[in-house]
Amino acid sequence: MIDMDIKSLRRKVENINNLPTIPSTLKRISKIIEDPTISLKEIGKFISNDPALTTKILKMVNSAFYGFPGRISSASHATVLLGSNVIRGLLVGVSVFELMQNAMLGLWEHSLGCAITSRLMAKRKGLKDYDDVYAAGLLHDIGKIILILEFPKEYKEAMNEAKLKNVTIAEIEGDHFVADHADIGSWLAEKWLFPRNLIEVIRYHHKPHLSKSAPIETAIVHLADILLRANGMGFAGDPFVPALNPAAFEVLKLSETDLREILEEMEDSLEVTEELSL
Repeated sequence: MIDMDIKSLRRKVENINNLPTIPSTLKRISKIIEDPTISLKEIGKFISNDPALTTKILKMVNSAFYGFPGRISSASHATVLLGSNVIRGLLVGVSVFELMQNAMLGLWEHSLGCAITSRLMAKRKGLKDYDDVYAAGLLHDIGKIILILEFPKEYKEAMNEAKLKNVTIAEIEGDHFVADHADIGSWLAEKWLFPRNLIEVIRYHHKPHLSKSAPIETAIVHLADILLRANGMGFAGDPFVPALNPAAFEVLKLSETDLREILEEMEDSLEVTEELSL
């Protein structure tokens, strides 16, 4: 285990802008989204001033998945259409894409697939803010990035131990780092001033029965994560498919027909992940 208590680890995570492994783009984005007074217009201007970031955001928004194929030409238009929570989630997502690819091959594909599947399930359940659930799905494993970047040797050991013991990486992380990736991801989400529901989904996506303010959203991301693992798309740190938490199934109240149709929709929707590869 790393020689650090949970308070020290949290301070280190929350001080992300000073971590040497974090790229300058994410550091700048972190400062932008931590500002509670920032407007959508200012976020749009920030994106517009970075050509690479603009290209990535517009590629995501103009995909068939969002339903605006080729129709959005500016970052300001994209921010208005998607709203604050989603655009913030996308900013973080596209900025850590290369980190995901370098740190754990396949993690971006898993995260993006989880986001897409979460969104289609949220729409099926009639949730109003289904794009917010997409953002939660995209960022649910962001804590892994910090652990891998800051403790590469220890995280590799944790992955090897998980494989050896035939358990998921989430079950091993706490033994090595005093906190798991879900805790760490939620700390970042709090620092970045994401809504309480989104923070809770990230914190409890492996323990949906603990969610109080966002039980349906958390159950959705929990199930989406499992379905993606079962589908074999991407890589989330181990080759195993965790058991579905019974509480999630009870909250979602899905019939066999629902599940079959969700799986069919998921297969169709995941075809766009190649289109969204950054």
